Amino acid sequence: MRPPRAADRPAPPSAHPGRFAGKKAVVTGAAQGIGLAVARRLVAESADVVLVDRAETVREAAEELGGHAVIADLERYEGAEAAIGEAHRHHGRIDCLVNNVGGTIWAKPYEHYTPDQIRAEIDRSLFPTLWSCRAVLPHLIAQCSGTIVNVSSVATRGINRVPYAAAKGGVNAITAALALEAAPYGIRVVATAPGGTDAPARRVARGPAAEDDQEREWYRQIVAQTVESSPMKRYGSLAEQAAAIVFLASDEASYITGTVLPVAGGDLG
Repeated sequence: MRPPRAADRPAPPSAHPGRFAGKKAVVTGAAQGIGLAVARRLVAESADVVLVDRAETVREAAEELGGHAVIADLERYEGAEAAIGEAHRHHGRIDCLVNNVGGTIWAKPYEHYTPDQIRAEIDRSLFPTLWSCRAVLPHLIAQCSGTIVNVSSVATRGINRVPYAAAKGGVNAITAALALEAAPYGIRVVATAPGGTDAPARRVARGPAAEDDQEREWYRQIVAQTVESSPMKRYGSLAEQAAAIVFLASDEASYITGTVLPVAGGDLG
């Protein structure tokens, strides 16, 4: 089963040129997918952007957008600290950090995950956000301003990816708890929870491809459940996800913090 495609959707949301004029943004997981769409949108809205990814292809994305590329493994605190430090040195400040690294590696019922696979899912989809928030916070506190936008998922209520759901539940908790701590310093912490999102084939795969009919069927079950859970009965687009993230990062959302916004066609996760 495939979700409804682009022809079934409204036109992509329009950018707002100048909305981020003078702003310095950092986007992680920016080599492809939602992260790259967010970086493009921020540049279209006049932000200066640092693109962070562990894939070398982030250099191509940065060249296309006139941004600055940083290659780092954000599953380790040392990688996050180095990436945020370089971004801060490059621009002198950080007004917005979009934590986008993450994604399901495997798709199968929980009893079929090995302990190593469970840990790998947590390392991929929880720790990059946890570490990057810790690395950026001293810079934001020193300037008494800034916004962190975490990218979570409505898959916290989804089948065949329990470890991923646990990781994204952790991202939601980080968002709520850190918002309380950071608010006295003029810092907002918010998140979106994307639902199913149509995107081009990944240039760098998240994990191994399905090896047999059973694994392919487990993935089809995810697609079917995702579409059925959404009142709009379709997948979203990269542009729709980026529009929500960039709105939350903007000054237009200045009275929003500690909130996780589902962007999933009505699926609340």
